[in-house]
Amino acid sequence: MKFSRIILANLFRKKVRLLLTIGSFAVALFLFVFLAVVRDAFNRGADVAGADRLVVINRTSIINLMPLSYRDKILRIPGVKVITHNNWFGGTYIDEKNFFPQFVIDPQSQREVFPELIISDEQWANFLKDRQGAVAGAKTAERFGWKIGDRIPIKTTLYGGGSWEFNLAGIYHGKRPQDDETQFWFQWDYFEEKVPERVKGQIGWYVLRVDNPDDSPRIAKAIDAEFANSPNETKTETESAFAANWVKQFGNIQFLIVSIGSVVFFTLLLVTGNTMAISVRERTSELAVFKAIGFSDRAVLFFVLAEALTIALFGGLLGILGAMILVPALGKVLAGLLPSIVLAPSMLLLGLALAIVVGFASGVIPGVSAMRLRVVNALRRV
Repeated sequence: MKFSRIILANLFRKKVRLLLTIGSFAVALFLFVFLAVVRDAFNRGADVAGADRLVVINRTSIINLMPLSYRDKILRIPGVKVITHNNWFGGTYIDEKNFFPQFVIDPQSQREVFPELIISDEQWANFLKDRQGAVAGAKTAERFGWKIGDRIPIKTTLYGGGSWEFNLAGIYHGKRPQDDETQFWFQWDYFEEKVPERVKGQIGWYVLRVDNPDDSPRIAKAIDAEFANSPNETKTETESAFAANWVKQFGNIQFLIVSIGSVVFFTLLLVTGNTMAISVRERTSELAVFKAIGFSDRAVLFFVLAEALTIALFGGLLGILGAMILVPALGKVLAGLLPSIVLAPSMLLLGLALAIVVGFASGVIPGVSAMRLRVVNALRRV
């Protein structure tokens, strides 16, 4: 690029200003990427939900339990392939800050309903043989340094309180990067032994697979009709709809994140545009000389836009580097408080593209002003 020396000379004229502007782009891009991965984490349940899975909860609220006897009745509905049930345990490991999702599962059908969560046959067999056995997701096991055979105490304020002891019999992995590897499973029979009498025979929700996803609306209506006017009416919906409704309980996360991201980039546009305007105003006489010795108006516009885009590109790349280092680290710190964070390359590329667009936009108005500069008027200021 034959004009690179001129562009670089203008950029480094004010080194402090250059570093601050590049830093603004880096911080803005890092914030954008972090907000994007948080939004993705909250929405991932709906994105990875099985197309052939339905979730059945108590119509009043998910915190209200349902009888275990519903399982056999649901299985008799045409089109239902397999069904499992879960209970929320809500415990912590050693310290209250060590929170992660724990579920009481039906070990006979869990793997059939969730085939994307992989565990070896040997580990699963050991889990089934041990009434106090437990299975942990790979990320939770890594977080606490657990190994197969470890004795794990989980404290809960529910179900009578106290500490429950488990033997880690297996560690599961997801087939896809976005699959949830933070869960902790233990057996229904062990749960039934220890809970108060009022909770026995009561489950939190059912998850079932259907033979044909196209039949899901019919099956959902049939399930709800089966238990209509009963003491525990049901609400059946697709797993994706259930996940989306669950996220809505936290508020409009998507609107909040998009709003913050928009404010960040709009502020960046104002800051960078002001910086470029000051830079052009400081070099009014030099730009007039360029025009006087033969540089065209388009060349002058190119100089200003190239400076703005160079700042945006370097600031964006610096922000990407920071995101690649810090976002995974923040994901580990926030484990248990947020869903699993996955940093996708597409998010980084989108952030860089937005930074370049902001850089271009911030240079357009000062560049057009420099392009329209009249040589005679400008040289009078020398």
